[in-house]
Amino acid sequence: MSYENILVEKRNRVGLITLNRPSVRNALSTQLMRELLAALESLAGDNEVGAVVITGGPKFFSAGADIKEMSEKTLVEAYLADMGRFWDAVGDYPKPLIAAVNGYAYGGGLEMVLACDIVVCSEDAKFGQPEINIGVFPGAGGTQRLPRIVGKYRAMEMILTGRPISAQEAYMLGLANRVVPAESVLDHALGIASEIASKSPIAVRLAKEAVKAAFNTTLDAGLLFEHRLFYMAFGSEDKVEGMAAFLEKREPKFKGR
Repeated sequence: MSYENILVEKRNRVGLITLNRPSVRNALSTQLMRELLAALESLAGDNEVGAVVITGGPKFFSAGADIKEMSEKTLVEAYLADMGRFWDAVGDYPKPLIAAVNGYAYGGGLEMVLACDIVVCSEDAKFGQPEINIGVFPGAGGTQRLPRIVGKYRAMEMILTGRPISAQEAYMLGLANRVVPAESVLDHALGIASEIASKSPIAVRLAKEAVKAAFNTTLDAGLLFEHRLFYMAFGSEDKVEGMAAFLEKREPKFKGR
């Protein structure tokens, strides 16, 4: 499939998706989001890809949703378009997603970052939910995912004032895993993705499901879910290979079975 608003490539066992609307600071139009989901679906079905990196390029991640497109929608049109479903699909993605953030991630751009699993950002990165400044508020996960990461009070401040936070603040609040020089962001993200992609695809997928459940259920229900997924891993060939390799003091050769 050809894409107009994103670039897609594979680097060994890692899929790399680059948002590519630089003239509008990677504004997340409906067409871009459709292309992004199509690319993610394609990479999800590729057994040679173990993890995916999403980036916006060297200057910025994304300024957010396409305001021109949204400004023309009525209540009924916005409801029927259900734009939030695109971000929900990113959050439900089965393979690990690493966000590589240079510059700023605002509005829907931050909500896309929040839907990812690991975040690497540049030292000059900024994260913000400025929707309040144009008469709306975050509607693609910002009011739900952000408080779970940074806490109620900082989330309230970010959402109700629209003021962004710095890379260092994001790191201290748990919104970023690593803060690195701008020129190193993509390499660091690809490095983490490559490391994950070298593990058992089955164990990685089960582990991601288990961690995500921790945010959506009680501790008792989460523990039960974790235990059952853990036992499922014992039915895989990768479990047999991984434990044999450990006992034989060699590198495992996982096959995703």
